[in-house]
Amino acid sequence: MFFLDSSEYANLQPETLAVRAGSTRSQFGEHSEALFLTSSFVFESAAQAAARFGNTEEGPVYSRFTNPTVQMFENKLAAMEGGEACLAFASGMAAQLAVFMAILQAGDHVVCSQGVFGSTITMLNTILNKFDISVSYVPLTHPAAWANACLPNTKLFFLETPSNPLTEIADMAAMSTIAKQYGVLLVVDNCFCTPALQQPLKQGADIVLHSATKFLDGQGRVLGGAVVASTEWIKNKLLPILRTTGASLSPFNAWVLLKGMETLPIRMEKQSANALQLAMWLESHPAVETVLYPFLPSHPQYALAKQQQIAGGAILSVIIKGSTPEQQRANAWSVIDATRLMSITGNLGDTRTTICHSASTTHTRIKSEERAAAGITEGMLRISVGLEHPLDIQHDLLTGLSAVTYTHLN
Repeated sequence: MFFLDSSEYANLQPETLAVRAGSTRSQFGEHSEALFLTSSFVFESAAQAAARFGNTEEGPVYSRFTNPTVQMFENKLAAMEGGEACLAFASGMAAQLAVFMAILQAGDHVVCSQGVFGSTITMLNTILNKFDISVSYVPLTHPAAWANACLPNTKLFFLETPSNPLTEIADMAAMSTIAKQYGVLLVVDNCFCTPALQQPLKQGADIVLHSATKFLDGQGRVLGGAVVASTEWIKNKLLPILRTTGASLSPFNAWVLLKGMETLPIRMEKQSANALQLAMWLESHPAVETVLYPFLPSHPQYALAKQQQIAGGAILSVIIKGSTPEQQRANAWSVIDATRLMSITGNLGDTRTTICHSASTTHTRIKSEERAAAGITEGMLRISVGLEHPLDIQHDLLTGLSAVTYTHLN
């Protein structure tokens, strides 16, 4: 039986949903969610086996696409996003590829924002284009550009908000209006904010995508991905992709994610507060050219971010000064190399603060001109702020920032 009936979810706050939603109990009455480490399931009869395989009876069949622990993770995330259904995958990129495969066919066209994760651009440019799927990249913050980019064969709008790594904010309601006008599906990557800070479905998105590897886990332990959408679309369009291709989330990873999500709202609240404090401090430092953080008044989409999000999130980008691109990179790298507390890694969403140079790590596989068009400069550092005391993070950065001498800045 369910801990709670799903009809009760609408009356519950995010903190309660994070702890209570989506879980089931076996006949043993366990309090914490059970971990079902099994590849297959036994049926009571040949008739029941036929009914399960024929989709005329609900119930687990094979862990590639029906596992109780994975389904508990899916139920919890769907409840927190305010969606009807969720399907989990082995990673965020696996989830993204499945969404593309479920929507697109040869000859179709995608409109994508310029500032997205580097692997997304690689997927569109080097994998999907082999199947005669074309893509146009447009500025995230100019809805008119999305409308102008639409073609008769456009099937999909894809965006991140906040974007990676510029933290640009999309007007999701405006984007939804344009998508409906042109008959395309709006897919929103909600990795940076999670449902603890925003719910894109309520802003008009059709499909919400997650790299559960990041904040949903929150401690850098496992890989996972997920898609939230209508029950009809998940069941009839996306599930056949997962069932056949097998990019499945493991039960163990699902169980770890379930445990991580219990603390998601309080982690996002605290990490957002730490990030805002760090962003304000960095903005006043003489070695810093620009700080990009949605809840800074200087952010170009500050008002929109305040309207759509509960808090600013844990991600900020900082551009270190330098007179040439080569000097910017050297200065940015010197800041990274001087840190002792922060983790130098391309991952984000951890309780531990991480730092990376986007141009040479997460976005290194895309062309330099594409990085420039997206605003990813050689001086840009992406920081995913964790749960350490913000003063300790500031002190860790101060050593490297002090090495960016004014002589280098002239």
